[in-house]
Amino acid sequence: MRIRTRAARHAALAVAAASALVAGLLVASAGTGDAATAAAGPASVPGTPRTVSSGWSIPWGLSWLPNGSALITERDAFTVSTLGQDGTKKQVGKVPDVVTTGGEGGLLSIAVSPSWKTDHYVYVMHTAPEGNRIARMTFDGTKLSGYKVLVDGIKKNKYHNGGRIKFGPDGLLYATTGEAQTPDLAQDKKSLNGKILRMTPDGRPAPGNPFHSLLYSYGHRNPQGITWDAQGHLWEGELGDSKYDELNLIEPGKNYGWPECEGNCSTDGMTNPKRQWPVKDASPSAVAYADGAIYMAALRGERLWRIPVDGTTAGTPKAYYTNDYGRLRTVESVPGRNSLWLTTTNADNNGGGGAGSDKVFQIDLK
Repeated sequence: MRIRTRAARHAALAVAAASALVAGLLVASAGTGDAATAAAGPASVPGTPRTVSSGWSIPWGLSWLPNGSALITERDAFTVSTLGQDGTKKQVGKVPDVVTTGGEGGLLSIAVSPSWKTDHYVYVMHTAPEGNRIARMTFDGTKLSGYKVLVDGIKKNKYHNGGRIKFGPDGLLYATTGEAQTPDLAQDKKSLNGKILRMTPDGRPAPGNPFHSLLYSYGHRNPQGITWDAQGHLWEGELGDSKYDELNLIEPGKNYGWPECEGNCSTDGMTNPKRQWPVKDASPSAVAYADGAIYMAALRGERLWRIPVDGTTAGTPKAYYTNDYGRLRTVESVPGRNSLWLTTTNADNNGGGGAGSDKVFQIDLK
């Protein structure tokens, strides 16, 4: 494993931000773009999706720019495009050194720096010839440039590459990694696979990490979704094997069970999910928080799950749009609005939709 750095001042900023952690819970702060604030009044529910843009092929990652437009990755084309609120799409570059795996690998997630207005950095997680990487690039508002690897040594495989990166309310970068079809890696604390990683913006282990490494939690199979609620709790969506998919409340240093446990179990030292689903009903990718609930995009289940959360409790899930739009990959809350953006990936191997068959929807919460 190699960990590469940038200027020490960024690490110092992360140290200051990390000191705000209390008992492992993140306190939400303004400016990160990833932790939504709950709206006042009664809980809302999702309305009818409206197409923002069509003609996409496996739009996998989505992160917001300060001007309200989004950067979106396409997994197998290795491209990054901007998409405006009015539906205007513009390709701004390709990420170098990306390869596919013939399954779930490729150009996965993207995260805009919380300090983008001054540093113009964006972060990507992708599959490379030797494994999976987290890298940084510069986006000047027009084009991508200046590729730099921050973390590598994350094993890859045809499936189970994880791949979601997001900045948390603490200003630190989080990443989900799959166990690369090697289940024992999830329990191996020397491996970066089957984990949630937490790092400074230059790729260093974050101060206060429980194992004095990049590892934040372990025992994960194939996590593809993370989000924070209004109280700063970290929630994660995880693809199970043949029995149960999971919604987990992530706390530092905890073991989430794989491969010993899939869903709830009574094994000592294992942390049970807050909610679980039969895999036919979910196979979750991204999760997002908005207005008192976690929204979970389901691939095989072809539906959007709404799970109300209150503190550390997850309420009764309810499904929306079942079989209406195909495989749902990424969901993100829209900054400053009580709305979500939702992408399909019907052009992937299991979707059968063909190139250009995917869409980006807006869903207003009412």
